[in-house]
Amino acid sequence: MPTSITAVIPVREGSTRLKNKNIAPFAGTNLLLFKIEQLKRVPEIARIVVTSDSAHMLAMARETGVETHQRAPEYCDEKTKTFGEVVRHVAESVTGEHLLWATCTAPLVFPRTYRRALTEYQHALQEGFDSLMSVEVFKRYLWNADGPVNYQLGLKHVPSQELPEYYVITDGILLAPRLKMIEWAYFHGPNPCKFKLGKRESVDIDDGLDLAKARAWMDLDESASLINPYALF
Repeated sequence: MPTSITAVIPVREGSTRLKNKNIAPFAGTNLLLFKIEQLKRVPEIARIVVTSDSAHMLAMARETGVETHQRAPEYCDEKTKTFGEVVRHVAESVTGEHLLWATCTAPLVFPRTYRRALTEYQHALQEGFDSLMSVEVFKRYLWNADGPVNYQLGLKHVPSQELPEYYVITDGILLAPRLKMIEWAYFHGPNPCKFKLGKRESVDIDDGLDLAKARAWMDLDESASLINPYALF
């Protein structure tokens, strides 16, 4: 297992589609605190850092005992700095040999999945991959302005399970050496290992409907206790 793994939780003050998205109520707490608790239950993680421009969120994180990184407004307004500059800035501002970029808007990625991803990441580096990213397999009938993209009409039509495999990056788990993140100005490299997640684990909260779906799927999991939301851990 790679040593010195730092989990980074990026949150910011503004959210255009869902106000206060990162601290939206979830499972008896909020998304940020829920993610911190999940990551604390992954023994391979040496440190957890919440990076934000929000004094409120940073104070909330410090109360849990994790580390914090104050980001200047220009690294959070999504206008002044490019996304790559933000990733590089965060990677330069924390310590650790490897970084796990863990968004709190992916609340259904539980500790057992992080642990599995970390094991696969170790093997992936040995096999020549440069990073790991979580993906959801996508097999749907696609069109562009000119017609079908990944299938044919008529007699050559195939069932959806026989369509070519595409991947949606879920942003739930992104793993790479910290110095490489700085070099790439990105959280994965050009040759990432694709770590496949199921539909439930792939939920990424961007708006109110996503949040409602995540809450419903959290409660509907048959192995989760409604009294103890950490039963899945």
